[in-house]
Amino acid sequence: MSIDVTIVNTNPEMKIKAKKVKKAPTSRKTSLYRLRDKGGSDHEDLRSYVMASYLDREGFQARAVAYHGVDGLLVTGTIAPGRADWCDVVEALTGLPTAEENRTALSLLLIRTDKAVYGLTYGMGHLMIDQARIDPGFGIEFAVRCLNEDRITKVRRQVMDARGRTDENSATSGEHIRGFGIEQFGEIVSQISGQISGVPLTFTKDHTRAAHVTGNDRSIKIALGNTPATLLHDLREIEEVCGRPSPLPVFEFIAQIRPLNPKSEQAQLLDARLDEKLGEGGAVRMALAVPSTCRDRFEQAESFKVTLAKNTQTHAELDVDMLVSAVEHLPPGKRLSTLRDGRIVMFADATGNEVISSKVPVDHWLTTEVDDGVVHYFYWQGRWYEVGAEYLTIIEGRIAELFAHTVSVTMPPWTKARPGDSEKHDEGWYNKQIAAQDGYVLLDKDTVHTERLRGGGLEIADALGPAGQLICVKKAKDTAPLNHLFSQGRVAVETLRNDREAREKFLTKLDELAPGHPLDRSFRSPTVVFGILLKDGMPLTPSSLFAFAKVSLLHTTTLLEGMGARVEIVSISRVSATGKGATPSIDGPAAEGKGD
Repeated sequence: MSIDVTIVNTNPEMKIKAKKVKKAPTSRKTSLYRLRDKGGSDHEDLRSYVMASYLDREGFQARAVAYHGVDGLLVTGTIAPGRADWCDVVEALTGLPTAEENRTALSLLLIRTDKAVYGLTYGMGHLMIDQARIDPGFGIEFAVRCLNEDRITKVRRQVMDARGRTDENSATSGEHIRGFGIEQFGEIVSQISGQISGVPLTFTKDHTRAAHVTGNDRSIKIALGNTPATLLHDLREIEEVCGRPSPLPVFEFIAQIRPLNPKSEQAQLLDARLDEKLGEGGAVRMALAVPSTCRDRFEQAESFKVTLAKNTQTHAELDVDMLVSAVEHLPPGKRLSTLRDGRIVMFADATGNEVISSKVPVDHWLTTEVDDGVVHYFYWQGRWYEVGAEYLTIIEGRIAELFAHTVSVTMPPWTKARPGDSEKHDEGWYNKQIAAQDGYVLLDKDTVHTERLRGGGLEIADALGPAGQLICVKKAKDTAPLNHLFSQGRVAVETLRNDREAREKFLTKLDELAPGHPLDRSFRSPTVVFGILLKDGMPLTPSSLFAFAKVSLLHTTTLLEGMGARVEIVSISRVSATGKGATPSIDGPAAEGKGD
């Protein structure tokens, strides 16, 4: 028996407010990957994009999808490893039995369109994608073609030099891309977030606010439609954006360089080329690069323990030739992998007792470059980076301009020592040759000490030129010494301009060494001269300067010019004591008026 009851409101003063039904969301923020095929069939089995260990795992299932236009594969499952590892600690601290379990859900939806295969991941679904199949340029490629330049909320970038520094800056409400201070030369933007404009996605149709996207070197995170029709629509719009011939003008520099996925086919081909290069003998176009984890304490290192090719040795200094020679005799395919398996540890003492670094893979200390047509690749900190031709043109053009600056000092040849000479012809000896000229002052190892420097000393320059030029000299056979050289010049100018105590002590010392020297004591527009002798006296030109050194030099120049300084580059000639030997890099730089 049932009774129907109807309630009628007869009170006109009583108002019944109908509860507003919340509209179901039409989109969901999702991580989207673009996947690469192996160059075979246009309809490659979608299961090949999934890690085999998940396809065969108990509790996981892979099901074909053919639903209202969505053609793909759905892989789902849950990982339940059992009792959480912190349970024992909690029981020990409380005396109470604890038996909780971690459960991780994974879902991967692979969808094939006319142009590509995409992976949509939910939960920890990204773990199931075969990493070698991920297109590493997809996220940045999309973002720089549709982001609103005035509404950027986050930028993560890496500096492409031996420091290996990573910076991340955020602006909650968004600001112009220029506000993030991205250096155009040698910084890799690995992630960028912000509002997008001009893309009619499902989200933007159903909301008054603009859609937000995060693009990185692996994926994009964006709101996608919740129905087959709207999802396919959104994928087509994303493909249209990626199909645009070039990024928005303000973002063009970002797209010129990108990291390669280590498991990608291109990275593996480059690994093979590097492995072959390691077996050719010598370290041509290779250099030592200090890993970011060792950068802060590298200058304190007195010894290095190198474990490589089943051999452990302690060295006072690291040398790229030493690392290469240890593996060049190995069979093809074993050289690079041996470097990756090897480890280097830094010590603050010569006997190898005071450890100041972790065990770092040997290949992280090696950097090299490979040309492949219009594309350039760098191997840096164990990973390959791809640089487009336009980016290289920008760098080469800027370096050429820098080398074309008129040089205002004279740098004598750096002669080779003869047997029986009482003094080595090292940097200390060469700095004395510079200072022997009229109007020049020797500053080498004559440091300035202040409280701000925490008891340490700062060497302002190796020598002072006749018009007050700060001359910094380095003999370099790879990138690491040049990074130190450029850093010396930058720190010197920053200190003289901003540290009153250091400036006064330096001027007092100069008055003792060279009374009346015509130096501009305000340091408003100093000239910094970098004098460089390359290995074996190789002429210093824009093409002979190692790629990472170019990036480091451009960073330094940008900072120095921002402080009002002028930068000059001088190539130091290399001849024997009898005037014979290596071809000089220049012949009288002051007379020629060029640094190269």
